[in-house]
Amino acid sequence: MDFRFEIIADYLPLLLRGALVTIAISAASIVIGSALGLVVAWGKLSANFAARYLASGYIHFFRGTPLLVQILLVHFGIVYVILGKTDAMIAAIVALSLNSAAYTAEIYRAGVQSIDKGQTEAARSLGMTHFQTMRFIILPQAIKRMIPPFGNEFIVLIKDSSLVSIIAAQELMYWTDAFKGQYLAVWEPYLTAAFIYLVLTYSFSKLLNYVERRLQTS
Repeated sequence: MDFRFEIIADYLPLLLRGALVTIAISAASIVIGSALGLVVAWGKLSANFAARYLASGYIHFFRGTPLLVQILLVHFGIVYVILGKTDAMIAAIVALSLNSAAYTAEIYRAGVQSIDKGQTEAARSLGMTHFQTMRFIILPQAIKRMIPPFGNEFIVLIKDSSLVSIIAAQELMYWTDAFKGQYLAVWEPYLTAAFIYLVLTYSFSKLLNYVERRLQTS
C-alpha cells in the first residue's frame, strides 16, 4: 500500500475546516435537542394522557427510524416547505436536533425517575409546587446522574453528523469525500478523517470525565 502523506498535507486545511463545521453542527444540535428533549420528557412524565401519547409517539418515531431517512425528510421536505429552498446547514441542525431530542428526553425521564419519590412527596408536603419541586429538589440531583449519558449522546452525535454529508453540508465527511474524489485515494482521506473524529470524541470524553470528577467532589 502506497500511503501518500503529501496529499494529506494538501487537503488538511479543508479537513480541519470541515471538523470545525462538524463541531458547530454537533454543538448546536445538542443544545437545541436538549431543550426540546426536556419538553418531550415533561410530556412523557405528565399526568395528561394526550401529552404522554404525543411524547411517546415522538420518541418512538425518531428512535425507530434511520437517522439518514430523517435527514432526507427534513432537507427535502420540512426545510424546503418552510424556506422554499433547501439549505444543507439548517437541515443538518434541525434533523440532528430532532433526533437528539428523542434520546435526551429518555435521559431526562430516567434521571428524574431515579430520584426517590419520597423527596417529591416531602417537597409537596412543604407546599412547593410541581415546578418548584422539579426545579429545586429533583433536577439538581438528577443532573449529576444525567451527565454520563448526555456525554455519550454528544459523542454519538459527533459521529452521526457525518451522515449530513449526503445533503452536501460542508462538514468533515463532505471534504473527505472531495479529497477521495480529487486524488482517487481511499486510505489517506478516510484514515485521516477517522483520526480527526477520534481526536474530537476522545477530547470530549476527557472533558466529560473532568466534569464528572468536579461534580462528585462538589
